[in-house]
Amino acid sequence: MKLHKLPLVFGLIGALLVFPIERVRTQNSTVSAQQSVADKRDGQHDFDFLVGSWKFHLKRLKRRLAGSSEWVEFDGTTVCRKVLDGRAEVEEMNVESADKLIHIQGLALRLYNPESHQWSIYWANAADGVLEPNPMVGQFSNGRGEFYNQQVYEGRAVYARFVWTGVTTNSPHFEQAFSADGGKTWETNWITDQTREKP
Repeated sequence: MKLHKLPLVFGLIGALLVFPIERVRTQNSTVSAQQSVADKRDGQHDFDFLVGSWKFHLKRLKRRLAGSSEWVEFDGTTVCRKVLDGRAEVEEMNVESADKLIHIQGLALRLYNPESHQWSIYWANAADGVLEPNPMVGQFSNGRGEFYNQQVYEGRAVYARFVWTGVTTNSPHFEQAFSADGGKTWETNWITDQTREKP
């Protein structure tokens, strides 16, 4: 064999050796991804704690992402029920500010994805009658639920975060926060505490 043909021969041999290895790596990564999804816990019942009727107290930051520390407080009720055989929930909220000047009627739609083991949360306000197109997506871990999305607030692209805690008590706690710096810092702008009403 002529010496000038050796690099070509070794190149072909190398390609034949590398190709099966890369194919195995791809297959392994696919199997690994499938296993990681399969290993995730079933979270279909994670929002069961909200089913029922509640007294609702809400604090909403008057101005968001503006350095404000002034809050508006609301009181009212919320009712949550399961739909789609427990794979979804619908919650209706009805609250009013202490001075009776602001009234909020809203609807939360929560949908469970059994493949990703995550919930998607959609929100609609009766004031405009529009279901927000970008859901908050996430799951629960060790009694804490975290859900995220990216949205536009007053022309600015921001990250939004929902956090649920106290879910094993009769007074679960919820906070919404925005981040305008890519998640480095968060400003809480919506806080709710609720108390279960007696049947």
